[in-house]
Amino acid sequence: MLQPAAPAYPTPGPPGREAVDTFVRSYQTLLRSTGEVRVAGLLEPYLAMAPSLHVRARDPLPDAAAITYVGLRLPPCMPNVRLVLLSTSLDNMAQRGLRDVADWIPQTAPARRRRQFYDGHDRLAVLVTSPSDLDDIIPSLVAYELESNKMHELMARDHALRHMVEHAAAHGPAPGDQDRLREAFGFSQAEIDRLGVVWQGRMWKVLATLAERRKKLAVRVLGGSWNDYERAVERWFEYVADHSPPDLSRRPIYIVSSNMHSLVNLLSGSTLARRDDIIDYIQSSDSDLLLAEYEAITAERVPSSLENFLYYAAKKYLSDPRNQAAATAFAAEEQASGMTTIHVPLGPDVDSQVIELGKLRPLRMDPRLADLPGLDRLADSDAIILNIDYPLGQAGYFLQRALARNVGDLLGLYVMGKGATLTGRVGDILLCNIVSDERSSTTYLLHNCFNAEDVERYLVYGTALDNQRAASTRGTFLQNWGYLDALHRAGHNLVEMEAGPYLEAFSEQILPERAAPGEVVNLVGSHIDVGFVHYASDTPYTKGQTLGERNLSYFGMDSTYAAALAVARRILDREVARLSSAAIEPAAKAEHTSHATQPVALTR
Repeated sequence: MLQPAAPAYPTPGPPGREAVDTFVRSYQTLLRSTGEVRVAGLLEPYLAMAPSLHVRARDPLPDAAAITYVGLRLPPCMPNVRLVLLSTSLDNMAQRGLRDVADWIPQTAPARRRRQFYDGHDRLAVLVTSPSDLDDIIPSLVAYELESNKMHELMARDHALRHMVEHAAAHGPAPGDQDRLREAFGFSQAEIDRLGVVWQGRMWKVLATLAERRKKLAVRVLGGSWNDYERAVERWFEYVADHSPPDLSRRPIYIVSSNMHSLVNLLSGSTLARRDDIIDYIQSSDSDLLLAEYEAITAERVPSSLENFLYYAAKKYLSDPRNQAAATAFAAEEQASGMTTIHVPLGPDVDSQVIELGKLRPLRMDPRLADLPGLDRLADSDAIILNIDYPLGQAGYFLQRALARNVGDLLGLYVMGKGATLTGRVGDILLCNIVSDERSSTTYLLHNCFNAEDVERYLVYGTALDNQRAASTRGTFLQNWGYLDALHRAGHNLVEMEAGPYLEAFSEQILPERAAPGEVVNLVGSHIDVGFVHYASDTPYTKGQTLGERNLSYFGMDSTYAAALAVARRILDREVARLSSAAIEPAAKAEHTSHATQPVALTR
């Protein structure tokens, strides 16, 4: 007699967004406490989340990629740190009894810009500028403690290994020590080499410190309200305004969120004017990679841009103490060309540049901009470019809101930065016209002023993809394969952190009221020029390399400068057209901003 078939139960899939949300709620709940919160209390929801950046989290052997990722985003004092103090300002810390934090030792991390101070013992104070900092710091601390304790346990069980590490830390490694370490930790030679760079040549000392005791990190929050974030950004803008050319609040303005080198290099001409000096420096340096690339370019064995290569080499050239005179001359030339770089000591750790278009010297610009007609008209321009050093996540929202309240007529908003591609390759450029903000479930529709043709003319190695759909997520650690799979199935190809926050602030600037969470916001009819350009830095969905396994380095110059050239060209072209055209007739203006094309928020 046939037995009835057993009921078929669906096989559980990999963790998805729900697991991410559970982890986020866990630390948001715990951090409401006014006391110290043990990081270990977040380990279980962290492991359940299965972050795509921490593939070997449950493996007893250390995960070199995760260690590399957090090592680049946490300061070098971390092996000694027990307590991490989070606040929005030194004033908030002083009000809670910590009045000497400004006298602590400043700390920097290679891949994160934050104001951080180490007391020399076991406390680290970190100034946060938006909720995105918490979304970035907390999972990094959990991963750091987890991986540190894996390495501690391995050395605690293997006394010979610990003795070798301690001897190498005190007297330098003996031949074969690195091979022994690599075997014990299960690392490849490339991973060992990468960690040596991340730990800034202190690998053995770091490991010896980790061998002494298990890591038991704790976090304490000392203020971090929405108003605190707003006040911090206001202080930031006041400093920028005080150190900018006159009338910043009354001049037409193009706002750019990018980096601190691309636009200045393209518009100043200082690097290209010193081509021979930089090439001589390359030929006499000990960088075989740079020399080989230069020879390949000049022999036309590779299609790379010589200008991009010189911009990359110039950074090393100018950072060499022997070239201090050249660095001083660079700064003076940029100032003479209307470029003011402002290092802001207050509020968000975000530098800025003010570029006066009327002082640019077109003959010195990058030759890839030279074919633009009418550049001589820029001499009559009163407009400026305000370029801010790409902020993290929601910091872009607070910065854009402050700028909208305080600057003159906004002519354009252009955002360029890194992102992850779900189906493309590292080095591709993605141009989105739909942005899903995963924090608020709001979807923004925009007319991206850039298309594939605008960037592919400058792109050598990657592919330009326009009409893409982007998802602005909470953070790179707050993603797992199930979450990325759901985004991919919904049609997204770009995952990043800033487009949603920028568009939220932008929509508040042009709409009569704030869009409620869950709405579809149509920004297509905006009279302000808007453009987003992202270059792919990792491919987490297709099992390619992640941010913990590589950085763009020189390879990334191709896509970075293709994006920057598109932005620079757009601004110059728009400004020449503005200067050349007569005032817009009222009827034409009314037609351009007709009811049919007005930005509008639609309930989903």
